[in-house]
Amino acid sequence: MSGLDRLTLGQRGRVRVVSGTDAVSVRLLEMGVTPGVELKLVGKAPWGDPLEFELRGYRLSLRRSEAARVDIEPIE
Repeated sequence: MSGLDRLTLGQRGRVRVVSGTDAVSVRLLEMGVTPGVELKLVGKAPWGDPLEFELRGYRLSLRRSEAARVDIEPIE
């Protein structure tokens, strides 16, 4: 498995699982980052943090550490 933080600009991935049971993991699920959802990395800050993703018709910015909690399978 690979973390969401490992996508390259323009690459897509499908969520497998969100790791953890703390407030951050729950918040990711509440924001729509759920198993089966496709995401695309559309932007990065100059130093690589935060990352901007497109999913479910909106854009979501996540810290790299938050994105690492999301295991994905890359979509070619």
